[in-house]
Amino acid sequence: MKIAQRMENLSPSVTMAITALGRELKAQGKDILSFSAGEPDFDTPEIVKNAAIKAIKDGFTKYTAVEGITETKQAIINKLKKDHGLTYELNQIVISNGAKHSLFNLCQLLIEKGDEVIIPAPYWVTYPEQVKFSDGVPVFIDTDESTEFKMTAKQLKAAITPKTKAIMLNTPSNPTGAVYSKEELIAIGKVLEGTDILVWSDEMYEKIMYDGKEFTAAASVSEDMYQRTITINGLSKAVAMTGWRFGYIATPKVEIVKAMTKLQGQVTSNVNSITQHAAIPALEGDADADIEMMRKAFEERRNIAVESFNAIKGVSCFKPQGAFYLFVNIKEITPDSMKFAADLLEDKGVAVVPGLAFGMEGYFRFSFATDLASIQEGIRRIKDFIEK
Repeated sequence: MKIAQRMENLSPSVTMAITALGRELKAQGKDILSFSAGEPDFDTPEIVKNAAIKAIKDGFTKYTAVEGITETKQAIINKLKKDHGLTYELNQIVISNGAKHSLFNLCQLLIEKGDEVIIPAPYWVTYPEQVKFSDGVPVFIDTDESTEFKMTAKQLKAAITPKTKAIMLNTPSNPTGAVYSKEELIAIGKVLEGTDILVWSDEMYEKIMYDGKEFTAAASVSEDMYQRTITINGLSKAVAMTGWRFGYIATPKVEIVKAMTKLQGQVTSNVNSITQHAAIPALEGDADADIEMMRKAFEERRNIAVESFNAIKGVSCFKPQGAFYLFVNIKEITPDSMKFAADLLEDKGVAVVPGLAFGMEGYFRFSFATDLASIQEGIRRIKDFIEK
């Protein structure tokens, strides 16, 4: 049997592989501390769980419309209006099985062979893989700490070609926690004026912001950006609903919504009906107190972790403004992040993700979405590993 050639374009997820290896070693009785997965350690808020239980008891266990039930889509519309002043209609929303599924749908229905998608590096591991799987060409823009790991308008302008179909924005960023300001998004929008280039804006971590900084949605900075932006979001990170699989897109381009609904109808059909009902209180703001509790805990962990890493000789750490990751600079220690991560796991039982997986060598990603005691012990082991 021969596996289809298209699978040659797809690389396995390094983050998922390391997370799985860490779990396997832990199951064998080894003392493993994992900082590889982007998953909050908090439980899903009770109000969300209660909404799911009620949906089950009320018999909401049947097929729904492929693009989602009206009540949940309306809750998304209400959320986008309240949070960002953005106006959408029911026929401009599609609910999918997580934001990763939303992005896959977009790639499949919009990218034709040879189309280019501009992706700032470092990037979430899935972005280039889905572009390549759809016969597109990822075009990387390298960033660094001097710009807080953000693509500049000048860099974007230089990267655009006649084949550019879209640019991929991720704010706050996975893996760096970088956040694009309103001014930076306006400048990016100016570069795109007069083109047909789409903006795919992954805003999954919008609720996880630090130091009083405000989040700006890409679609909110101008009418032109609103028209070209496809907002990708969900509830996995901010509301600790990773396993529930709830993502969505919002776009004024109804032709994209129609095409995505057609595609999803032949692949997965609707999102879990119970999840759709459970999402409503989270979208409507009923879990905001829980979100703020988690955000404050993440901020405390971030502060302690950044200070601890920066105290290790040869290591430096950019202070993220959002999300729950540190992108730790180990260039003075080693140029090989894959070997560093493998040796660290074997020698000290600490799982991190090598920077190479995110398109940037000389770094590793450290998730602080776990308890403070584990974070402190994990950094102590990393310090010991580096010193020895």
